[in-house]
Amino acid sequence: MVSKLSKNQARQVQSNQTKRLKKISNTESQDPEVGSLLQGLVISRFGQHADIEDNDGNIERCNLRRGIKSLVTGDRVVWRAGNESFQGVKGVVEAVHARTTVLTRPDYYDGIKPIAANIDQIIIVCAIEPKFSRNLLDRYLVACENIAIKPIIVFNKSDLIDEAHTLVDGELQVYRNIGYKVLYSSMYDDGLSDLKSIMKDKINIFVGQSGTGKTSLLNTLLPDVNALTGKISENSKLGKHTTTTARLYHFLEGGDLIDSPGIREFALWHLSIDSIASGFIEFRPFLGKCKFRDCKHKREPGCALEQAVAQGKINAERFESFFCILETMDDAKNTRNREPNTY
Repeated sequence: MVSKLSKNQARQVQSNQTKRLKKISNTESQDPEVGSLLQGLVISRFGQHADIEDNDGNIERCNLRRGIKSLVTGDRVVWRAGNESFQGVKGVVEAVHARTTVLTRPDYYDGIKPIAANIDQIIIVCAIEPKFSRNLLDRYLVACENIAIKPIIVFNKSDLIDEAHTLVDGELQVYRNIGYKVLYSSMYDDGLSDLKSIMKDKINIFVGQSGTGKTSLLNTLLPDVNALTGKISENSKLGKHTTTTARLYHFLEGGDLIDSPGIREFALWHLSIDSIASGFIEFRPFLGKCKFRDCKHKREPGCALEQAVAQGKINAERFESFFCILETMDDAKNTRNREPNTY
């Protein structure tokens, strides 16, 4: 899920930031031994350390001040370099600037877990291996729509779908019909010109199921990166997690790409039913037009959504995907209610 800060939240964060920076500056003016304050970008986060890039493109590993509660790839920070390196660490992150957006992943045990910040565009990577999941794709789209961050659907490993191309293209046409941009890609396509053009001058993040080839795409787009890739498990036919932490890379032509760890599920239990329904963009013209205000849109008289499905105005499989999400939300809430120590 991507969430955007409200104006009040942004003002509060900025107020806290200003107070902290003022306190830091006062301390600095009294102690000539400490380094100067610098602006930086979080390239990656590792436990209590983070790799910070300065304005000249140099990267230093830094400790985090105890008062910093959340720091993720893409955050803009204030830090200071140390005079000496201790176990590879040479600097301290002092404060975090207010975020414009934050990509989060709901977790049964950690609650709403942040992954990356200040995202402009989300690239949802799918593939025929592991098995293409329209429901997982729909979940990502709902998350994007709830915060109005533009999603791009990329069907990777296109070199593997020669025999199934008609079937796959038919399924993806459903998304084109409702206005989503859909691209095919392959690590063997040296150009990837359409994808590169879309990502230029934006902060992008790759998301998707483990094993869909996100890191292989990264290596094709940025050959000098040479990030670690993995293979599909022969037993489960599911992807293996080769990317363990989100990391940001720069394009020479302009723009950034964050490679994030793959997942096998993407929960939406923290959203309301209305938010889920609104996340299906083709539902929007019919929402609020049901006979009954509290319509659950499932075999109820006068349901505007069911009528739209019957008339071919809403794809039946997308409608079923909506209910699948609602059912898993109920299961998740029941599980969390049985586990009072989830947080």
